[in-house]
Amino acid sequence: MTIHIERSALMPYSAHQMYLLVNDVEKYPEFLPWCTETQLISSTDTEMVAKLIISKGPIRQYFITRNNLVADKSVELNLQEGPFKKLHGLWTFNQLSSEACRIQLVMDFDYSNVIIKAALGPLFNKAATTMVEVFCQRAKQIYG
Repeated sequence: MTIHIERSALMPYSAHQMYLLVNDVEKYPEFLPWCTETQLISSTDTEMVAKLIISKGPIRQYFITRNNLVADKSVELNLQEGPFKKLHGLWTFNQLSSEACRIQLVMDFDYSNVIIKAALGPLFNKAATTMVEVFCQRAKQIYG
């Protein structure tokens, strides 16, 4: 069964600033509590392939996504490899004024099997539902 999550926030920062935060995958372990390690596999102006290792206690899994990038507009995540049958995400950044933007994350995911769902489900479900909130907190730390 596919899980669908949508979250958004109005931010007192530019779309450019928020895009930079979301796209800075190598810094994720500094502020995403469930992300312990990242590896940038390849990166261009329009595409990034990245590996994220997520863990909590004895549970440790990784996944690789291919991210399509539209500068200051969107980051689209598509599963390349990992413990999911399906993982698709879309971050969008809409400039509202010179000092504000709206960010939105839409995610759809499904686990590859019942065992993975039982082990990883609570961790990833919480991570997905709190992702926008965590990035908002990070923006306040970085941009003031």
